[in-house]
Amino acid sequence: MIISRTPFRISFFGGGTDFPSWYRENGGAVLSTTIDKYCYISCRLLPPFFEYRHRFVYSKSETVDEIDEIVHPAIRETLKFMSIKEGLELHHDGDLPARTGLASSSAFTVGLTNALYALKGKIVPKMQIAQNAIHIEQNMIRENVGSQDQVAVAFGGLNRISFQGEDNIEVKNITIGKKKIQEFQDHLMLFFTGFVRNASKVEKDKLEKVDENRKTLKTMYKMVDQAIDILCEGDLIDFGRLLHENWMLKKSLSGGVSTSYIDYIYDIAMKNGAISGKILGAGGGGFMLFFVRPEDRERLKQSLAFLLHVPFKFEFSGSQIIYYTGNGGSE
Repeated sequence: MIISRTPFRISFFGGGTDFPSWYRENGGAVLSTTIDKYCYISCRLLPPFFEYRHRFVYSKSETVDEIDEIVHPAIRETLKFMSIKEGLELHHDGDLPARTGLASSSAFTVGLTNALYALKGKIVPKMQIAQNAIHIEQNMIRENVGSQDQVAVAFGGLNRISFQGEDNIEVKNITIGKKKIQEFQDHLMLFFTGFVRNASKVEKDKLEKVDENRKTLKTMYKMVDQAIDILCEGDLIDFGRLLHENWMLKKSLSGGVSTSYIDYIYDIAMKNGAISGKILGAGGGGFMLFFVRPEDRERLKQSLAFLLHVPFKFEFSGSQIIYYTGNGGSE
């Protein structure tokens, strides 16, 4: 039996510049952190005593004999990529719902890839796992996804992730000390809007508007290093103000990023202590992040009592194998 644990992530700045169609010519970067909410994947080689060869349990349950019969695209394509020949049983559990802007899809692909390597008895670098997941999602599943999520959840931590050329990806950990990290966390609050969305549709619209959004994307790219400078040496309130500017720019990328309901939530938050906020991920629903002074947290929480508040902490480990009993067969 193998169990992998992969964190979800919060992205602050640079989203949109992590698409290959953009960064191969213009370069890209994001500032993000992973949090202590996880995707768990457990898998084992399935003994040959059942009427089926493979069994997969996620929000649905599948029993199939051939990999091509698998409905779940990430499971199907990841098993193909990893050249799985043996019968396999797999279970998925997540701390938070899917399609909510926290990179749950990439956490699933990264966690599954990591688990399957472990099943083969291999320990591989985090960057290899991330790039494998990028290939699976972008080239095999053909999702409209960028390249930041797979790297963020594979590595874990508060990072500047940069993208250049065909596949030149670099991860730089932002080291600001435990006290500053805690202070930063204390200024952040996470709320669930109550509904999920199809990120691929929103991202498709953004990709079709890359040329007309060129100036905006370049500005958002520059904000990454401005935000890091503030975290390292500046006043955190300035980080919050910059996040508001970023949200205004993000909304302009596509009409699908925000909705009247999201704007309504944002307006209430801004009137009740929030300095800024943003919808996480592609947009259109899912989780909203707000930047607020610690003394205003309770006021903000009360004003958004109709939403689910989700406390969290940063995490720094990335995707890990947390349980391992050899090749997944009998102990």
